[in-house]
Amino acid sequence: MRLNSFISSCGVCSRRKAEIIILEGRVQVNKKIVLAPFFQVNPENDSITLDGKILKPSEHVYYVINKPSGYVCAVSDKYDPVVVDLITDFKGRLYPVGRLDRESEGLLILTNDGNFTQNISHPSKEIYKEYEALLNIPINSKQLENWRKGFEIDDGELIHKKIIPINVNIMNKSPSNQWINITIAEGIKREVRLMARHFGFRVDKLIRRKIGKLKLEKLKTGEFVRLSFSELYTKILSGGIV
Repeated sequence: MRLNSFISSCGVCSRRKAEIIILEGRVQVNKKIVLAPFFQVNPENDSITLDGKILKPSEHVYYVINKPSGYVCAVSDKYDPVVVDLITDFKGRLYPVGRLDRESEGLLILTNDGNFTQNISHPSKEIYKEYEALLNIPINSKQLENWRKGFEIDDGELIHKKIIPINVNIMNKSPSNQWINITIAEGIKREVRLMARHFGFRVDKLIRRKIGKLKLEKLKTGEFVRLSFSELYTKILSGGIV
């Protein structure tokens, strides 16, 4: 197991932050300072300390929440409330799996399991996200067809990357022809809003409804439920409702 991954599994910080801590010389393996984040350790046999304190892996926990608008998907923020503060029955470190921007609502997973996060987030797993979006003006069939074809984005690091939704459909919901159901794969930051803006729309309300085959139906805004690893994974891969 990589040293930075082990530190993250102990609930101390993210793997990226663990790399910085290691490079600062604060971590010892068997009483020797290690400066390599990818150094291989065996937690069962090796003694690993941070600032002189022995590290032990945290119990992995998994929460699903119906995120309200106005909360940031972060562990901390200078200006806005963070989504992890909505979890009231767990005092350890949690972080969101993937992103929902401040204004967006809906299905979100919170955990302290880095490996789970990687598996769920990696594009190769093909765990798609489904959203409901309220557009500021009605959309017609021609615009919808253009949206389905995707477009190239030129946005900093994403120069010339083409983003194509898995599916886009008009929903039978009031106001007529303004609610769309959209499924995406990439998980690019603010992807649905970027697509809408490209085609001349503004997203006035955005709700994530599904992660894989896990569907949000029962949880009210701000409510959460704690699941076991097997319960959550089964719902994502095979179907389930929260």
